[in-house]
Amino acid sequence: MPIIKPISDLRNKSNEISELANNSNEPIFITKNGEGDLVVMSMAHYSKLQLKLDLLSKLSIAQNQKADGDKGRTLKQVMNDIRNSINANR
Repeated sequence: MPIIKPISDLRNKSNEISELANNSNEPIFITKNGEGDLVVMSMAHYSKLQLKLDLLSKLSIAQNQKADGDKGRTLKQVMNDIRNSINANR
């Protein structure tokens, strides 16, 4: 169930909104004059969303590369590259 609060709560009950955002780990929809206006969320929830968006973006790129015929690299090639990178940084 979405959490909906009036914009006056941002001004009058900011600590309550902050606590609600952090405890619910859900976005809080803020209304102004009965219409949707803002979305407030905790930094932790925002960070998770950003990570998901980044992953989905990378998956989309990989799907497009596969559709274009790119065969990619084998696991052995990837592991060798990782080992070489680690050894180069020592």
